[in-house]
Amino acid sequence: MDPAHRDLFDRLERFYDAVPRDAARAEEHGGLVLFAREGAGWPFYARPRLDADTPPSLADLHTVRERQRELGLPEAFEWVHETTPDLLATARAAGLSVLQAPLMVLDPQAEPSDPATLTDVPVRVLDPDAPGFALDVAARRAVAAVGFSAAGTVPGDAGPAERDAAMTELDVAALDEERAAIAAGRRLSAVAGTPDDGALASGMAMRVDDVAEIAGVATLPAARRRGLAAAVTATLARTLRAAGTDLVFLSAGSEDVARIYLRVGFRRIGTACIAEPTALI
Repeated sequence: MDPAHRDLFDRLERFYDAVPRDAARAEEHGGLVLFAREGAGWPFYARPRLDADTPPSLADLHTVRERQRELGLPEAFEWVHETTPDLLATARAAGLSVLQAPLMVLDPQAEPSDPATLTDVPVRVLDPDAPGFALDVAARRAVAAVGFSAAGTVPGDAGPAERDAAMTELDVAALDEERAAIAAGRRLSAVAGTPDDGALASGMAMRVDDVAEIAGVATLPAARRRGLAAAVTATLARTLRAAGTDLVFLSAGSEDVARIYLRVGFRRIGTACIAEPTALI
């Protein structure tokens, strides 16, 4: 690891460990900690323990996978390669497929791009007190569902009709949790869209103290190549920076996707690894 980045990677590890703890039970299994969500919501992952003396072993991975199956959770593992380099070979030996995603941070010396220079489509941050907040959240999630079902940057046919078909009504508890997280400064959401077409791109950020991760940035395939993902990312980054967030980072799904974030002011510092069982064809 580059000594100049050691403090930065340490901060990222503390962030990754802290984010799930408000909504999940932490179970330690050897060199891994499994975050098991309590209640409804997106399931979490297992990660290397912050205080572990040795890298997670093959036996640790097998133990956690058995526990994930027992709890009905996805067999998902995440880590930063520069922090835990030995885990890549171990995960592959366990039969897991590993996505190596460019890990990028917002250049602390640069001002994030102005969204208006990236697209002519308006971008707005969701307001939990707005009358249409529930619909906005549902639309943000539906855009992500449709966008990630056709991952990448290539345009496609799926657009507003497919988004509307994917929309589901959120229950009161989920909306209350969303509002509370935004009010506490732990979460931020943004959508890009027009009055005629509705939400075309969306994204969110999770924040712990002065560190935040931008995630879930997605564009409807029919609306790609219009600068929407870059504009959503820039809006989130500028809002986080204005709120005093010192370190803003993200993981790009591919090298092609990473080029979108370069336009905003992010630069690559490492590799985020995401492992799951190899799909059977």
